[in-house]
Amino acid sequence: MTRFVAITAVRDFEGRVRQAITGALHGDLQTLSPAVLHGSTDDVFKELTGAPPEVMILGPGVNPDDALKLATVFDLQYPEISLLLVSEPEAETVLRAMHAGIRDVISPEIEVNELRVLLERACLASASRRRGMQPAAETGHERGRVIAVMSPKGGVGKTTVATNLAVGLGAVAPMGVVIVDLDLQFGDVASGLLLEPEHSITEAVHGAAAQDSMVLKAFLTVHPAGIYALCAPSRPSESDYITADHVSRLINQLAGEFQYVVVDTAPGLGEHCLATLELATDGVWVCGMDVPSIRGLRKSFSVLKELQLLPQNRHTVLNFADRKSGISVQDVEATIGVPVDTVIPRSRNLPFSTNRGIPVLQGTTRDSATKGLRKLVERFDPKLEALPQNKLHRRVVVS
Repeated sequence: MTRFVAITAVRDFEGRVRQAITGALHGDLQTLSPAVLHGSTDDVFKELTGAPPEVMILGPGVNPDDALKLATVFDLQYPEISLLLVSEPEAETVLRAMHAGIRDVISPEIEVNELRVLLERACLASASRRRGMQPAAETGHERGRVIAVMSPKGGVGKTTVATNLAVGLGAVAPMGVVIVDLDLQFGDVASGLLLEPEHSITEAVHGAAAQDSMVLKAFLTVHPAGIYALCAPSRPSESDYITADHVSRLINQLAGEFQYVVVDTAPGLGEHCLATLELATDGVWVCGMDVPSIRGLRKSFSVLKELQLLPQNRHTVLNFADRKSGISVQDVEATIGVPVDTVIPRSRNLPFSTNRGIPVLQGTTRDSATKGLRKLVERFDPKLEALPQNKLHRRVVVS
């Protein structure tokens, strides 16, 4: 199926587009001569083969006036097609492009990796618009699962669990997963995924992004595992400008666009965590195999039960499990009052992978900890929804 159309005569740029698509984006590229800009939209479609395109790239090597004129008509007649203009991003050009319905203005010298990100965002915008054009009855089932990953105390590997869960779910739903770093002061999702985000959650909850999901997607960072990330602010002081209402609106937006929204919360039960729990379909509680962490989890369950904020689906993860700790899984279950669903044994690979910024589920490493993380991911696989509840909460043993 043709997803990308480039109107250009510059072979070097066409080659970069093909490189950006190959191995990363589904679909083919069809190139048209700039002469089609002098005709109508019908003339353009007569030249196309296969299904209608999702992304149309205008330039380089085309007359800007002709490109913008055609873009204006396309935006009115085919709003589901994302339009990109290849031109030097001068202020006047960008302003005219916005008025014509252009999504992005791309520099002719853009690198392949950056171009790949822009094309993927354009595809997401196209898909979002197509969904928005469908009847409401067809889109009622689109809302994704909101998975809140929490712990009463820090230092129990919560972010490691969250990043691996997101990467694992990326294999279940490619490009359908977003992880949100809600530890607004000291979040480590960016370092845990080896990302250098251009934008953070601060920008995503203010301005146009808060009103338009397509604009919001422009603030997400793409990860090679086929997931998206919305990272914490670069400065802890920025957390003062993000309220619980901001968090609620953000999660609602993302749940309408992605199959899975994984939220890595800050330790404890702050206002941002409680706002997340109000919308969460699933809660993943992470605790270590130590007395303070286990008692903290018991208190958390007690408080949330009183507040009626326990999500419908519960997943309890026992991290750093070790028989030599003097505490058994049965001791943990007796203290917290619920079954332990997933055990992640103590492993040398986990801290090593965290320091490298490459989650173990992204690589080929195999050990007992990797097996435990995969079992956690399987709990969210739609194929397992029909399993009886007693199978999901089977007894776990630390070897």
